[in-house]
Amino acid sequence: MSTHLTPSDRTFMRHFAIMIAMLAGTAVVLTFVGAFVWSTLPKENNQREVMQAGDRIAPAAAVYAGNTGRAAMEAAKADAAKAAASQVAYDGTTDGKVIFDKLCTSCHTTGVTNAPKLGNKADWAPRIKQGIDTLVKHAEDGYTGPDGNHMPARGGNPALSNAQVEATVKWMVSQVH
Repeated sequence: MSTHLTPSDRTFMRHFAIMIAMLAGTAVVLTFVGAFVWSTLPKENNQREVMQAGDRIAPAAAVYAGNTGRAAMEAAKADAAKAAASQVAYDGTTDGKVIFDKLCTSCHTTGVTNAPKLGNKADWAPRIKQGIDTLVKHAEDGYTGPDGNHMPARGGNPALSNAQVEATVKWMVSQVH
């Protein structure tokens, strides 16, 4: 057995060494790429935080599907309406100013969603022309106007009675100078 290498053996060894060096270089590059990608990924959350987030975004009521759930859905809707009707908003007061101060002031003093500002004749004039009955109906049922303004039904408080809504609308109209 000879200990010296033939020219073909030397060529093989050179190519083999180059290939090993290239594989080692590729491994180093992939290690750096992997470390970079790992550092940009969001860190795992605590399982308790994940569960709390799930609870926050869960639907407030059950989901009903098809005819099998229709009766249950109607019963739940009736129960919700009965619960809302049994509540008395603001101790049942029909003082429009009290209700305005507690519920309506946030939109009707700043003009949020193009709400007419309290006391602003230019804002209220076209609405008053429609008549008090129309204003009360829009306040009771909710309304979205052609200019994008939005009035939620009962100002967003379903416990308001029709008498409370009407008293509040009339008080607001009386403030227009």
